[in-house]
Amino acid sequence: MSLIQAAIVVALRDAQPAPRILLVHRNPELPVQGDAWAFPGGHISVADTLQGPGMDKAVACAVREVSEETGLNLSPAGLKLMARWISPREVRPRFDTWMYITVTRQHGVEVDGREIVGHHWYGAGEALSAHHRGDIMLSPPAFVILSNLAAHHQIDTMLSEMIGKPAPRFEPRLVTLPDGKCALYYGDGAYDDRDIERSGPRHRLWMRSSGWRYERTFEDRKYGQAGLSSSDQHAL
Repeated sequence: MSLIQAAIVVALRDAQPAPRILLVHRNPELPVQGDAWAFPGGHISVADTLQGPGMDKAVACAVREVSEETGLNLSPAGLKLMARWISPREVRPRFDTWMYITVTRQHGVEVDGREIVGHHWYGAGEALSAHHRGDIMLSPPAFVILSNLAAHHQIDTMLSEMIGKPAPRFEPRLVTLPDGKCALYYGDGAYDDRDIERSGPRHRLWMRSSGWRYERTFEDRKYGQAGLSSSDQHAL
């Protein structure tokens, strides 16, 4: 089954005591990530491939989807590639998602009321706490990204965590547990054979019915998987 190409945006705005990050509430009736809180974005359309010279279609998609879902008008030049996230093989449909990060001074958000039914500017730690309390349900990519951002309280350090190095590629491998699932990421000692009891570095998301926990002892040049090559970054 072919991958559906998509793009999403992690939008930051400066605030105290920590920067705020835009999360949107997906309509519970949607077949993909219904009721989840995630970053705005969507799949790349034919219209995105018809942009002018120099406009990457993933960037065009990111700008268009954010505008349609939230009313925010982002500058294409302000979007920085931070990661690429490919759905696990067990998941249908599968997406190949280009993830961007940007800073905006815009505050007012107007959700479309169809795919998106709510929004909130969260601090990273605040969003994770809301998920743990059961107030919201984060998508797995949002949980991982927010877990890495939560340690930073300045936009500059958040940006340095996410950009300026080879953008990581995530392709989770799922392990079914009696009480949930565990998503393994590149660098985890169990990534190749999915033997989660194997000793070694950890880079995984535990998604148990009792709660979620992101575990990372693996360290690379970035928080995620092996960096994308220049050909990967321009494959779209």
